[in-house]
Amino acid sequence: METEETPARWEGLPSWLLGQAAGHAHRLLGDGFAAVGARGYHYRLLATLEDSGPASQAALGRRSGIHLSDMVATINELAERGLVERAPDPSDRRRNIVSLTSAGKRQLRRLEKRLAECQDELLAPLSPEERQVLTEMLAKLQDHHNRRTGTSEEPWR
Repeated sequence: METEETPARWEGLPSWLLGQAAGHAHRLLGDGFAAVGARGYHYRLLATLEDSGPASQAALGRRSGIHLSDMVATINELAERGLVERAPDPSDRRRNIVSLTSAGKRQLRRLEKRLAECQDELLAPLSPEERQVLTEMLAKLQDHHNRRTGTSEEPWR
């Protein structure tokens, strides 16, 4: 006989647990970024610009994993705040090159601080060693499924 304290059979399945943990992560990151007036896409775009340098919208979409339909809105939001700049590409005036501003670098540092706080909150019950093992196992799963499907997923918006 089942009692209310007996977990449902699906609650021990890895797929269920991953989905629940992903939901918590998504909420924590969304709330964390929103507290500093940002979204996950803002972080991804700013980090991509810092890592790869100025690029066209299409190249940024490929590098960041942000779909082009979302890229224009994300760039608009960041440009309105002075965090990125658009300039015509000297080699092809039909396209723009997007670059990171000094204000964008400062915002990226704030977002990285917030991201670290969210990671700590999400992974609070785990030791540093357990966090490393979990990260390695999740990366292995992600790599396997990306290779099988030839796609990459968009973890944060």
